[in-house]
Amino acid sequence: METPNRPLNQPLPRSLKPKVRLSPGGGYADVLKTVEREDLHTVCKSAHCPNVGECWGERTATFMLLGNICTRACRFCAVQSGRPKELDRKEPERVASAVCKLAIDYAVITSVNRDELEDGGACIFAETVERIRDGSPNTLVELLVPDFCGDLPSLDIVLDAKPNVLNHNVETVARLYPTIQPWSDWDTSLAVLHHAHERGFVTKSGIIVGLGETNDEIYDAIRQVRDAGTDILTIGQYLQPTPNHAPILRMVSQEEFDAFRDYGLEIGFAAVMSGPLVRSSYRAKSAYYAAMEKRGEAVNAPGCSGHAVQTDSEPLVQITPLSE
Repeated sequence: METPNRPLNQPLPRSLKPKVRLSPGGGYADVLKTVEREDLHTVCKSAHCPNVGECWGERTATFMLLGNICTRACRFCAVQSGRPKELDRKEPERVASAVCKLAIDYAVITSVNRDELEDGGACIFAETVERIRDGSPNTLVELLVPDFCGDLPSLDIVLDAKPNVLNHNVETVARLYPTIQPWSDWDTSLAVLHHAHERGFVTKSGIIVGLGETNDEIYDAIRQVRDAGTDILTIGQYLQPTPNHAPILRMVSQEEFDAFRDYGLEIGFAAVMSGPLVRSSYRAKSAYYAAMEKRGEAVNAPGCSGHAVQTDSEPLVQITPLSE
């Protein structure tokens, strides 16, 4: 299919900015109170996710393990970087308690990078899955993991806990790794996805666009992620969290997002969530059901029978001129 090149070397003009449509529902206050009471971190807040109103309103949240200080300082990410505090061994229990109190049937768990730890925090991921299963055995669990510096035995610690989905985001195209996330490696990220796929897990990855890549590079990244055996893909617009982060070089049109989605489905992804405000956990449960349906496998959780799968997304961002 045609993949037009668009050279990108200028920041987005100051006269344009994304307009986020917020629609917090009635569950927002419940999630906020529970997160504060259990002294938990969420990527929703730490990474300035634009969908926090919608997701928390539906009583869903992406819990963040291993504290809220990351050992890396990727140029797209709003999570604080620096020297992390001592590992909190009670974190898995508190996350599991929050999952139970909020009656979450699909839990998404992620973390900061903890490169100073021998296993990168893998044991905390595994214990969190175990504690959730102890208190809420019907809850489906998706883990969004770091690359563990390419250490597959650490990844195996996580996989041995048997999450329903193993997610690892490639984030951007291979060419931009040295400038956007220099502590990471494209081939290492693909190896994480491939290893989880080889062990039989539903796998998932995500890409953010608008950082200076061309459309040809996006299509190539989609293809390589799929070739690694990945089942689910998310594609969203990069939104600069602070002036110190990488600039937005363009706002990608909804038509382009639709084309990325169509290409991904054409080459075999079970679900592709593609739109300006799509983030890794956006409509995650629907995407998981789509992957299981494509595999011909049953979902052992309440309410899965006859579930309507939605693999596209609405245009949630508009580009509007600002009055000077």
